[in-house]
Amino acid sequence: MDIFKVGFLGHKEVEHFRQVEEQLRTVIRKLLDEEEFVEFYVGRNGEFDIMVASVIKSVQRDVGTHNSCLILVLPYPVADYDSYEEYYNEVIIPHELGNVHFKAAIERRNEWIIDNSDLLVMHVVREESNSAKYKRKAEKMGRKIINLT
Repeated sequence: MDIFKVGFLGHKEVEHFRQVEEQLRTVIRKLLDEEEFVEFYVGRNGEFDIMVASVIKSVQRDVGTHNSCLILVLPYPVADYDSYEEYYNEVIIPHELGNVHFKAAIERRNEWIIDNSDLLVMHVVREESNSAKYKRKAEKMGRKIINLT
């Protein structure tokens, strides 16, 4: 089975919430229609991450979960791990992240998502931001990117 891996990265705060949400819904629906199986890699460190997971779950309710998996990629262990396992299909903490300061772990997690995705769906508005830094890195690596702005 072909597995298409999609990572999501963006600003912690989303200004045009409804517009971005609708763009996400369109992209996710199209991916589920076109790909044999999709693994969605998401974080949980801001509004964009929470919105992504919510939209994926909503689309899965509409079309089913037969060809997709929602994976939470954590940068480090968290106290409420069990509740995440109930919401996401899988929760992972990549061992490559190592034992570093929590802010560095978030950066490493984001780089892991870039390194392990066939497509990145991003929400990058401000060019002087960490999200823009990750977008530039992904572009340098030749990753396919959809920017929802």
